[in-house]
Amino acid sequence: MPSFSHNPISLAIQPSRPKVLRSSGDRGNSTNEPRIITMNAAAAVAAPENGVFTSPELAKSFDFSAEERIYNWWESQGYFRPSFDRGTDPYVISMPPPNVTGYLHMGHAIFVTLDDIMVRYHRMKGRPTLWIPGTDHAGIATQLVVEKMLQSEGMKRTEMGRDNFINRVWEWKEKHGARITNQIKRLGASCDWTREHFTLDEQLSRAVIEAFIKLHDKGLIYQGSYLVNWSPNLQTAVSDLEVEYSEEPGTLYHIKYRVAGGTRSDFLTVATTRPETLFGDVAIAVNPDDDRYSKYIGKMAIVPMTYGRHVPIISDKYVDKEFGTGVLKISPGHDHNDYTLARKLGLPILNVMNKDGTLNDVAGLYCGLDRFEVRKQLWSDLEETGLAVKKEPHTLRVPRSQRGGEIIEPLVSKQWFVNMESLAKKALHAVHKGEITVMPERFEKIYNHWLSNIKDWCISRQLWWGHRIPVWYIAGKSGENDYIVAHNEVEALGKARGKYGEDVEIYQDSDVLDTWFSSALWPFSTLGWPDESSEDFKRFYPTTMLETGHDILFFWVARMVMMGIELTGKVPFSNIYLHGLIRDAQGRKMSKTLGNVIDPLDTIKEYGTDALRFTLALGTAGQDLNLSMERLTANKAFTNKLWNAGKFVLQNLPSQTDASACAAILAHKFDVEESVLRLPLPECWVVSELHELIDTVTASYDKYFFGDVGREIYDFFWSDFADWYIEASKARLYQSGGDSTASLAQAVLLYVFENILKLLHPFMPFVTEELWQALPNWKEALIISSWPQTSLPRHANSIRQFENFQALTRAIRNARAEYSVEPAKRISASIVASKDVVQYISNEKEVLALLSRLDVQNVQFATCPPEEANKCVHLVASEGLEAYLPLADMVDISAEVDRLGKRLAKMETEYEGLVPRLGSPKFVEKAPEDVVRGVREKAAEAEEKIKLTKNRLEFLRSSALVSQIWSTYTFTRRRGCWRRPWCAARFSGARTTRAWRR
Repeated sequence: MPSFSHNPISLAIQPSRPKVLRSSGDRGNSTNEPRIITMNAAAAVAAPENGVFTSPELAKSFDFSAEERIYNWWESQGYFRPSFDRGTDPYVISMPPPNVTGYLHMGHAIFVTLDDIMVRYHRMKGRPTLWIPGTDHAGIATQLVVEKMLQSEGMKRTEMGRDNFINRVWEWKEKHGARITNQIKRLGASCDWTREHFTLDEQLSRAVIEAFIKLHDKGLIYQGSYLVNWSPNLQTAVSDLEVEYSEEPGTLYHIKYRVAGGTRSDFLTVATTRPETLFGDVAIAVNPDDDRYSKYIGKMAIVPMTYGRHVPIISDKYVDKEFGTGVLKISPGHDHNDYTLARKLGLPILNVMNKDGTLNDVAGLYCGLDRFEVRKQLWSDLEETGLAVKKEPHTLRVPRSQRGGEIIEPLVSKQWFVNMESLAKKALHAVHKGEITVMPERFEKIYNHWLSNIKDWCISRQLWWGHRIPVWYIAGKSGENDYIVAHNEVEALGKARGKYGEDVEIYQDSDVLDTWFSSALWPFSTLGWPDESSEDFKRFYPTTMLETGHDILFFWVARMVMMGIELTGKVPFSNIYLHGLIRDAQGRKMSKTLGNVIDPLDTIKEYGTDALRFTLALGTAGQDLNLSMERLTANKAFTNKLWNAGKFVLQNLPSQTDASACAAILAHKFDVEESVLRLPLPECWVVSELHELIDTVTASYDKYFFGDVGREIYDFFWSDFADWYIEASKARLYQSGGDSTASLAQAVLLYVFENILKLLHPFMPFVTEELWQALPNWKEALIISSWPQTSLPRHANSIRQFENFQALTRAIRNARAEYSVEPAKRISASIVASKDVVQYISNEKEVLALLSRLDVQNVQFATCPPEEANKCVHLVASEGLEAYLPLADMVDISAEVDRLGKRLAKMETEYEGLVPRLGSPKFVEKAPEDVVRGVREKAAEAEEKIKLTKNRLEFLRSSALVSQIWSTYTFTRRRGCWRRPWCAARFSGARTTRAWRR
């Protein structure tokens, strides 16, 4: 055990004062006078002079307002920075960079919690840990925010000009950009803030330009006109992953397309949800096996409202005969499937839409009208011309912009793309070879499927805020290859002059790169890349872990893998941990519309950061978590229980001025097998269980089974330590005769509690650090303390023996409750068992008396029942361990007879009301089966209760009661959590039988 050394900045010693010691979980102490231990605040190392920490000695409960003070202290001490003092194998995590525009939400809260758990655990394990924080410039989101701000000032972006607008965005960023960072700190994120990055800072911007140039030089970046997802409101292309589809009510329009050269009866009826795109039709397609239309294949159809424009009628297996009318209009300029089909068949591409969502001059009379306005007007005109067949309700799968929310328009546009095929193959190979482990494993299949069916990535955005594409065009030239890729304008001009002459003029591409392009470089750009000789890159790349939500597996994770392999030659991380989404208590997605959004900051104010973190961490990897106030309330109570346990431990330690007492505590060693085996039963049990817990929890941490970690620690602390050992220790502290016994209890309390704090610290950093600082043996902050040693000695036989001890205690407690014995009343008991069981139980006579509220002077141990066993309540605690409790100690027989008589009368009345119903054929035959079954079960239960009560009354009246309460307990080996599923008693003459009931 460590020596008793204090924080060098502790408070002045407070005057000594006597304390009558209690714990929050006190089940009732002995009526004997409690042992008084003189304490002073120095023994508990109260708050340091800087006001950071508060001892449980001085505070009723943990003050949540202390969390910020503790956090600032950690950061000021440099604890978040990697240290190579104890190890050389670094543990590195790159934080998923939140948008600079963001406000803290539960999605942030869960990734911060899980990342921080990993970092704190490995820091305590001695590994140099680096958690790299930062924020994303969020191109679309940030530009929208600033544009709205300008609108409120009566200004427009286009009126300001690009440079002035960019300056305003930077001003906004400097003013509001730290908001999300400060909110993340409230969650306890132990990031190295000295390495914080922003995706538009100088280092990362240099990396983005270098990545673009390298990929372009390899032929992996190209420019072309292709169908993209266009946001008319935002006036920019967006990637497939930024489009969200929603089921919405719509209309299916049936329109006649006349066959050129045919009669009035020769027409094809097309069913479409977007009639306004018919101006872009380039063909009409039918299935070659559809006999209804085979005679028209090869002919021409007339596109309605286009002044007689003809398109071919073709056949293709792609057409679904069962959908609509089985006739498909092909508009490749405005539908992704049509675009693919048109390219396969060599059909032309016709665009009828402007970038603002209005129709262009191809639409004739409808030119300049909004797409949805055209839809209404066109249908009206079709009805007038007799070309409208019908319209009917139809559920649509509507594509909407993830950012703006408006309906996305497929549009042919000239954009920059990344060829993904070769990149995807390398990323697939990395997972297949085991270079990257995906957790949970099931997401590996999703990862593989997406990369196996990947499309080229459109990386250009028609925005002003972001990384401007490093491409310069040649003025007066419009050739496909008339552009220069360079790091800056000076370099571009030099290249252009070498190719086009000294008088050449150049201008830069106005587009910026997709925000996800810079994010894809995050694990290595934040470590100094492209300067691979930088110290951070050499020490910390590749990183160890990438933890994020499963919903951005494709947006971000897969792209980082591809870019990392391609640009650095190494996978960017060796592990991927994917968490689920946070939903409300009913399992619904949180949204402002539903009014079910839970604000993490509000939650922290009410429940504390530790309770929130503990609640979020108990989920299962990859599974969505339903967050309820009941869970938060329970875990806030856990925080309080931990605080009160710390208060008990501190109050029962000797004064620092008592050198001999401190030395006696230090003399106890718990890492040596012989020492553990010599411990008394309760101490040997709790130390053995602790050592088993350390191994179990450490293994779960290593496997990233955080839910198991939390539950194991919770159950051990609450069920084993607080409910059992703290209570048992009072027999040593208050009643035992020798100081050595008290010293042992003090040593065990301190040893177990400080290890609980260590195990729990990654989950609940604030309250554990506060309690740790109050302990008299700390040499360093808990955040950088050493993780508990594994494979420590434990005694399996003592664990089994104490389980018997617990069963006996519970049996006596249950009997007391059954007979309504006054809590303060101490009763006699005879414990009967084999010699070896009697020996270890009798050795803990005082503990048994304290926990079971027995009269310690009248507790007898024997190997056979007492002479007056027929006047006792007989308890079978476990196989070979019984107890006899004198009835006279427990109950006033006369009063009990009166009580049972009244109870019997009530039960008989209820039973007599049930029997006639069951005797009625009308009820039995006509009532629902479940109702009849319910009445029968009630009658059977009432009959059983009446029989038991009569038997009990009979024996009470004869004063010759033999009672056996047979209690079977299920010991759930999750840190000693006991449940009582069965308990019953039956009385039958001088004979004891066992009757089971719920």
